[in-house]
Amino acid sequence: MSRVAILGAGSWGTTLAIHLAQLGHEARIWGNDGAELERMDRLRENAKFLPSIPLPDGVKVRTELAVALKDTDCVLFAVPSQVTREVARRVAETALPVGIAISASKGFELETRQRLSEVLASTLPGSRVVVVTGPSHAEEVSRGIPTSVVAASEHEPSAHAVQQLLASPSFRVYTNTDVTGCEVGAGVKNVIAIAAGVCDGVGFGDNTKGALLTRGLAEIARLGSAMGGRRETFFGLAGMGDLIATAMSRHSRNRFVGERLGRGETLDAVLDSMTMVAEGVPAARATQQLGTQFGVDMPITEQVCALLFEQRSPREALQALMTRDLRSEA
Repeated sequence: MSRVAILGAGSWGTTLAIHLAQLGHEARIWGNDGAELERMDRLRENAKFLPSIPLPDGVKVRTELAVALKDTDCVLFAVPSQVTREVARRVAETALPVGIAISASKGFELETRQRLSEVLASTLPGSRVVVVTGPSHAEEVSRGIPTSVVAASEHEPSAHAVQQLLASPSFRVYTNTDVTGCEVGAGVKNVIAIAAGVCDGVGFGDNTKGALLTRGLAEIARLGSAMGGRRETFFGLAGMGDLIATAMSRHSRNRFVGERLGRGETLDAVLDSMTMVAEGVPAARATQQLGTQFGVDMPITEQVCALLFEQRSPREALQALMTRDLRSEA
């Protein structure tokens, strides 16, 4: 049995806590909202994000961060990308050791454009960082629906340790040493998923979405390769797999944001109505800036940013993409 601190009591953090407890581990879940944590412990379910999914006895709800962290084998971060550094700082301030830090969130820190593994590595020096990513909606994993993900780390023994920690007959875990590629794939696919949702909202068809996802994957691979990722990574679970799941699923909050934008709603109205974070919104801005920084052409990202932040209409964005200079696909 391992003792794991799960930082973040949203749908994904709760799902991973449930999964770990079902495997016989002690999963200590912590979050910022003390009242909501007490409610979770009293009801033994996360009624806000995962109603009707009971918490096994192995899930221990902790309202104090230091109590959650004490004597743990690893710490799993499942908090929104923009607060990852702050939560990691609070972990560092406890002075409790963190052997393996697992990053289970997807996106970039907007202010620095760093990948989340870089945020954790700089805030928790000495910890071995492992990224867990891939096509994995919490709503499905929490119900035992077969899922495959990647545990990526430059320190292969740590990736294998996380693989052994999380693997089950319904949750298959592969390892990978291409952390950059896995994180870029995970972060940018949320941007493409917003565009896919716009297609749904406007009423475009399968032809449009098929082209969008194909060219979106090419865009992800261009940027990820320029940043140092391996091209083959983007055709695996962290790239193509996650893109397909996020762009097509009714569970995807990023696709949902795009769909509502496609129907004519404003971004503020959409975000104000949501209880969960749509990581594709800050990731769009960060991805646009990374494209500029690395000299990579990112046409879909540019149009998503125009939709989100410049009030461009969906049809204007499509027109801009469809009338670009003709070129070879390769």
